[in-house]
Amino acid sequence: QVQLVESGGGLVQAGGSLRLSCAASGHTFYAMGWFRQAPGKEREFAARINPSGAYRDYADSVKGRFTISRDNARNTVYLQMDNLKPEDTAVYYCAAGTCSGSGCQIIGSYYYWGQGTQVTVSS
Repeated sequence: QVQLVESGGGLVQAGGSLRLSCAASGHTFYAMGWFRQAPGKEREFAARINPSGAYRDYADSVKGRFTISRDNARNTVYLQMDNLKPEDTAVYYCAAGTCSGSGCQIIGSYYYWGQGTQVTVSS
């Protein structure tokens, strides 16, 4: 069993930055992903990182602005979000699962989910 707890969300002006953290407990050597869900919309993929941290990929909407990283010694995954835009406003969830390639962009590839943290970007 894996428990995931996100933190670091908040209110920020457009152009600002936030860093989200996801602390994991239990067996944690999984691929880790960040997803987000805006009001009235489906949950969507944002970024993912493989277990070793050697490989990452991003949704086109966040590429060049968001950076995913992990510290396996601390069982923590991060999402550095820069140049935030109002359309980034959403609840952000971290997730753990087993996947490879484009399969890591699919919600069903992830077994464990955090409770989410709200990110609000004002214009």
